[in-house]
Amino acid sequence: MSEQDLVCVLTTIQAPTASVVGLAETLERFSAELVVIGDAKGPDGSEFAVGEFIGIEKQRHLPFRLALHLPENHYTRKNLGYLVAIARGAASIYETDDDNMPLPGWKPRNLRVRARPIKARRWVNVYRLFSPETLIWPRGFPLDFISDPAVCSYEALPSVEIDAPIQQGLANGSPDVDAIWRLLLEEEHTFGREGEKGFWLPPGTWSPFNSQSTWWWPAAYPLLYLPSFCTFRMTDIWRSFVAQRCLWELGAGMVFHGAEVAQQRNQHDLMRDFRDEIPGYLGNGRFCETLDRLRLKAGPDAVEENLRTCYGALVESEFFPEAELVLVDSWLADIAAVRSQ
Repeated sequence: MSEQDLVCVLTTIQAPTASVVGLAETLERFSAELVVIGDAKGPDGSEFAVGEFIGIEKQRHLPFRLALHLPENHYTRKNLGYLVAIARGAASIYETDDDNMPLPGWKPRNLRVRARPIKARRWVNVYRLFSPETLIWPRGFPLDFISDPAVCSYEALPSVEIDAPIQQGLANGSPDVDAIWRLLLEEEHTFGREGEKGFWLPPGTWSPFNSQSTWWWPAAYPLLYLPSFCTFRMTDIWRSFVAQRCLWELGAGMVFHGAEVAQQRNQHDLMRDFRDEIPGYLGNGRFCETLDRLRLKAGPDAVEENLRTCYGALVESEFFPEAELVLVDSWLADIAAVRSQ
């Protein structure tokens, strides 16, 4: 692979959806690869005609320690797709889900982007940056801050060019919100163009981000790790908080940019989603307070160690059981092995 290559990673337990077919066609225009991770449920390779499908049997033979420990029938099988992409020398990784259709303007993004910095504060409801007149918030945003005036109005500074090793795109149609929003306010939503070029959240400022339309560059690849010993609705949210905390030690913050996909949402049981989100409703604030208190090391050579420190502290605070550290250590061993090749 050349240094310009982009690899897209998703996981699915169903035959190619219209969104996946549209994604594959879009990626082909940019000579980008699509890696699809299967599971114990769902299709095998013979039933999946787009991208490179890696079913559960093939996963067991991948040269990664993590493949031996990941649970089956679990979204975190996606971790193996990240490792495949990294092992192939991907210059950037785009991750998405099987119900996100690229919009016509979708195109590969660059590490260096122009974005408007948000004046530092503890929490930012990024959806209000793109839709200031609408009562809406991202999944994982602490409920006790939704109506707080301090997070509902912002000072955006003039745009600057900045390296952003993790960038989150929004989704039109059925954006990524929590079950409470859907139970009370469910409606189609299109974000405005106010933030099309993006906003940059500086170190020290929190906002959850998801795994539905997210860009990663090599400095942040170790932070791709999705934890397994939490609910399905919390794995990418809690990952996002760990990733942000580690980004700060690189002098970096998160960039959020305008919608590049439209979500044609798979069928969900909203009350099941609600139950799965309860650990976040009750614990997201304390989760980030735990990470805030840590003394991490600065610089690119400390990313893996910082990730391990974060999960160690979160195990001590009982967000995860000790078993999570077995997976974290396997992930870090695989990252080290891939980078030594």
